[in-house]
Amino acid sequence: MLELLTDKLQTVFRRLSSRGVVSEKDLDEALREVRIALLEADVNFKVVREFINAVREQAAGSEILSSLTGPQQVIAIVQRQLVHILGETHSSIRFSGQPPTTLMLIGLKGSGKTTTAAKLALHLRKSGSRPLLVAADPHRVAAGEQLLALGRQLNVPVYAENAPPAALVQGAREEAHRLAANVLIVDTPGYMQVTSEMLSEAKALHDSFAPNEVLLVVDAMTGQEAVNVAQEFHEALSVSGFIITKMDGDARGGAALSIRAVTGLPVKFIGTGEKVDALEAFHPDRFASRILGMGDVLSLIERAQETVDHEEAKSLERRMRAGTMDLNDFVSQIQQVKKMGPLTDVIGMIPGLGGMKKQLQNAQLDDGVWKKMEAIVYSMTPEERHRPDMIDGSRRRRIARGSGTTPQDINQLLKQWREAKKLMEALASGRGPRTLGRLR
Repeated sequence: MLELLTDKLQTVFRRLSSRGVVSEKDLDEALREVRIALLEADVNFKVVREFINAVREQAAGSEILSSLTGPQQVIAIVQRQLVHILGETHSSIRFSGQPPTTLMLIGLKGSGKTTTAAKLALHLRKSGSRPLLVAADPHRVAAGEQLLALGRQLNVPVYAENAPPAALVQGAREEAHRLAANVLIVDTPGYMQVTSEMLSEAKALHDSFAPNEVLLVVDAMTGQEAVNVAQEFHEALSVSGFIITKMDGDARGGAALSIRAVTGLPVKFIGTGEKVDALEAFHPDRFASRILGMGDVLSLIERAQETVDHEEAKSLERRMRAGTMDLNDFVSQIQQVKKMGPLTDVIGMIPGLGGMKKQLQNAQLDDGVWKKMEAIVYSMTPEERHRPDMIDGSRRRRIARGSGTTPQDINQLLKQWREAKKLMEALASGRGPRTLGRLR
């Protein structure tokens, strides 16, 4: 997510932090590089100009330029200004006082709208809502079939009837009443481009459903074109917010930094991957921290709370305190981490470790590495998993043959296991900081 921009900004800030105080020349040079980095990330040029002017105005005071903490203060100003252009605060879904709340998703073809509808349903269900997906795309039969397939996968009900708008609305609301669903998520047609005919059809659907929210799904890969599309849709349909998809791709991502400032409308969610749970509520302050490489602890905690098996966690804590952890626990923890998403994303949320993301990517640390570790452990006997110290040379060779790896791979896993065991038992006993020093 905006890794290139993060790398460039961190380079600028490292250079700035190496100075004792910040001179006018230092400030101008840093802001010039920040400006170039933002433009290369495809941020709207007017937004960049206003951003740079605001930072310069706040940082140009003599108290900051002459202060020994000047570099840190400049970085703090940049962060505050990023949060400002991103929207200051999180904008949540506005639920109706009289259910069902109706959310209408609109967007161009290829923006990921149908998949996003299913992701949103899963997200809202986790928050306690009872969603019903509604297929309202009469042009693409496959859209309804895709939504039905996603609904079966997520165990979310789908209403898909090929009917005129008025009949479709009545049928969907009757189905919502029958199922006690309190949120309708309406997946509308996707179009190749914004035309008067398309907007007229979308407006007819809008008037029939009378949605509480109109959420425009935009593809981060389209850059500034996403901002132009947003303005056209908003003028016709009174868009209430955005969902930006494909933020995990190679997109420069400037749309996420521009769309709020240009339209005045909030980003409500961002799509961060292809998996059905890869949808995050958008928090401007957290997003700004991640762009600057400062981590995002709150999102990491929320993701962990959603994925961790709490009974298993309590059981593991007891074994950690008793010093009886084994390789079964090690594999269990690997599987818990996998549920939280790609390791590079998780690392990027931990303050101070953002710089490791590129190293991990260069090392190609992906699901294949986890699978290899699991294969090694599953090729061991139950006794070997429980007592790893008994694994000698001949056992290593047998395990390597069974898992399609090498004895060196076995050695590496056992070393990682011992270090993880030592660290986790130290944390459980309250000796974490001292032990961390010895593990370096």
